[in-house]
Amino acid sequence: MTEVLTAAGMLTGSTFMLLAALGVVRLPDLLTRLHATTKAATLGVSLIMLSVAVHFAETAVVARALGIILFLMLTAPVAAHIIGRAGYFVGARLWDGTVKDELRPHYDPLTHRLRSGREGDDEPPATPPHRD
Repeated sequence: MTEVLTAAGMLTGSTFMLLAALGVVRLPDLLTRLHATTKAATLGVSLIMLSVAVHFAETAVVARALGIILFLMLTAPVAAHIIGRAGYFVGARLWDGTVKDELRPHYDPLTHRLRSGREGDDEPPATPPHRD
């Protein structure tokens, strides 16, 4: 039974990794490529690590596999967000079929600063009062 679970997890995880690679090659712009790789690759690696944990069934291996999954789940979305934001700020072109760009009205391309859209947020913040 464990061989079947291991094989199914490895095959499914590999399929998701293949889909992530195809997404990098086929999708039109940076943000959609990041979406494909973050979601599919994270799921693919997680399934492969779960298969490794089931196959070896040792405490040390299971702990390491779960640690890898946890680390990946915590860092992949943050890294993708930072890469996407940096790509937007340096001027990576969006796909022509992009329907909505909610960041454009809040972003100043000359200063590379974001504005929240509230009153008084267009100016730099005042210096904090001096404390004795």
